[in-house]
Amino acid sequence: MTVTLEPAVHGDRVSLLRVLGPAHVWALGVGIVLVGEFTGWNFAADKGGALAALIVCWVVGLLYTSVAMIDSEVTSTVAAAGGQYAQAKHIVGPLMAFNVALFLVFAYTMLEVSDAILLGDTIVAKAGVEGLTHNSFIAATIVVLAWLNYRGVLMTLNVNFVITAIAYISIVILFFSVSPWTQGAVLKLNELVTPGNALPYGWIGVIAAFQFGIWYYLGIEGTTQAAEEVRSPARSLPYGTMAGMITLLIAAAMTWYVCASMMPWEYLGITYYPLWDAGKLTGSPLLENLLFIATLLAALASANGCINDAARAWFSLGRDRYLPTWFSAVHPKYRTPYRSILFLLPIALAFAFIADLNQAITFSILSGVLQYTFMSINIVMFRKKWPLGSIRRGYTHPFHPLPAIVLFCLCVVTFFAIFLGFGSQLIAMVAFYFLISLWFHFYRYRFVRRGDQFTMPWPKPQGY
Repeated sequence: MTVTLEPAVHGDRVSLLRVLGPAHVWALGVGIVLVGEFTGWNFAADKGGALAALIVCWVVGLLYTSVAMIDSEVTSTVAAAGGQYAQAKHIVGPLMAFNVALFLVFAYTMLEVSDAILLGDTIVAKAGVEGLTHNSFIAATIVVLAWLNYRGVLMTLNVNFVITAIAYISIVILFFSVSPWTQGAVLKLNELVTPGNALPYGWIGVIAAFQFGIWYYLGIEGTTQAAEEVRSPARSLPYGTMAGMITLLIAAAMTWYVCASMMPWEYLGITYYPLWDAGKLTGSPLLENLLFIATLLAALASANGCINDAARAWFSLGRDRYLPTWFSAVHPKYRTPYRSILFLLPIALAFAFIADLNQAITFSILSGVLQYTFMSINIVMFRKKWPLGSIRRGYTHPFHPLPAIVLFCLCVVTFFAIFLGFGSQLIAMVAFYFLISLWFHFYRYRFVRRGDQFTMPWPKPQGY
């Protein structure tokens, strides 16, 4: 099928291009997240032991299942670029929308930085050349992927689909290559995880592990950023998001089982390459090289999706005058938010050269958890203002308000876990968001056209 890039306009403005289907939504969500199976989640073992890493795998999986269900309902109704930002703008108000957009931009930009650092470090570790640094690989990764995003969303997510699928299949191949149904041959879970070392720091270690347990699934909510470029948002967004969440739950379980069965928790908790190390420990050069390549591909897919999502959030702020409208330009040929992509490029490069991997991961996690906390409040307000039957929904999540309650409670636990490990960073980031909120309220809000904020054809909210 050939897609013709004819300029669609809203008034005199070139719009984003609607070319994506459920597979692209899956590729965007899973592509952003899958790198978390190759690095990041295993730091939870350092906080609380191997069993703690498994517990948070499933409990945080419940958090993200709630995120996916809530997001699917609201975004299938509010199908606009910016995802959660557009939701906040329509349901809560401008100040919350501004903050949510910043949460999105920083979460994805710092995740992009983490991906680029991981890719550079992995290549340096494989090369084993004295004096070789990761800086050139980091810069090349960020610049090339920004160029790919500049050239078009369809090409970007087609690439993501292919490399994400290869990285995911590598985990499946590793899993079945080590005879997972037989302990003792390659896997030694009974020897490595015993009653004496399963939870070396007790239950406080489990709570502390929540900080990096988020890394199993961080970014799945990024599927909503492409809402304005999906052919059928009411169908594609719920299907792509929920399929992505199921895919990730399976990958997380396989990853933990293989890695915890091959490495002691003390080493598992500090390595930057748990799956690549698992490939090495099998003794198979083929598996070792496959997992090395898959680690690089997962980092590329994640950084690629992060650039896409951060640019859409920044673009939306410009379009609604929360930031200068210069950022809202759409390329007349490629139909991408090219100025937002180019503006965020040097910011990502700067952070990549001054931050270490732990700091970048923590910054991304905290921004993400702030966003999830908003989502738990947002869905309650959404259902209250527009009850079922009052507006058309593409998807309705079950058991309301239980997912919102679970999400809010688990976010509180995660904040406490971050405070235990990175208390000063947590306080500094909250202070930053507070100060930038004051700037928006007292200065920037004067430029916002209040009458243009609500764009959905919905009836007047209940009780107003």
